[in-house]
Amino acid sequence: MESLQAVALGVIQGITEFLPVSSSGHLVIFQHLFGLKEPALFFDISLHLGTLGAVIIFFWAEIRSILGSISRFIVSALKKEVPFAYIHEDSDLKMALLIVVGSIPTALLGILFHKISDRIFSSTVLVGFMLLITGLLLWGTRRIKKDGVSIIHFSIKKAMLIGLMQGAAILPGISRSGSTIAIGLFLGLNRETAARYSFLLFLPAIIGAEILSLKDLSSLTITPNIMMTVLGTLISFAVGYVALKWLLHLVKKGRFYFFAPYCWIAGITTLILGW
Repeated sequence: MESLQAVALGVIQGITEFLPVSSSGHLVIFQHLFGLKEPALFFDISLHLGTLGAVIIFFWAEIRSILGSISRFIVSALKKEVPFAYIHEDSDLKMALLIVVGSIPTALLGILFHKISDRIFSSTVLVGFMLLITGLLLWGTRRIKKDGVSIIHFSIKKAMLIGLMQGAAILPGISRSGSTIAIGLFLGLNRETAARYSFLLFLPAIIGAEILSLKDLSSLTITPNIMMTVLGTLISFAVGYVALKWLLHLVKKGRFYFFAPYCWIAGITTLILGW
């Protein structure tokens, strides 16, 4: 892999991880265009590390608030100063609970798909079909009203549905951010909360993916490919931060569905090229 390819894939990852157009799908497409015959899963996951860093930095104040609320609640609960039902009354604690709940189906599907990842990450035809589905999900959000419930009033069952959708988004062409935010809106979350929950739910998912990839580290050495991986990761972090900020602005304005036509065009083009 050349440095230009690493930079290009880093830019693609940074943009498409957060914009609802499927980062994994675009990586498959461009890897084929670059003539990279192997799916380079370790490189893909490393690029996700860059965008993981972007989410942590962007939401650091909220993450710190959630962690602080959890620690204070544990101390108070052990002293029997507050009942466990208080979790459903505090927005930070409720967010933490729903992140844990939503991560369960994501983890189960992630483990399942991990076993067949070599096949699904090499099919451009699959990418094309999944991009069409992503477009349909995005287009469906155009009639959703601005008003919606906060995280306090969101149920555990609905959080699990979003987690299930996030797990299915391992399929290249299904946008993780697009599908989870769209499902959150369909289930009644307000725009800002749907976006926040989607990206906070992203954190344990990508950390879990990195843990699954640790088994590959023993066979790797410091080679030019590894150096290119580092370069691509840094690029994905910088570009991802900017893309994340822009996407949240679009979601708040109710313009999430604007990306649907792009997904349809990209999907149809990919299907034609794949066949």
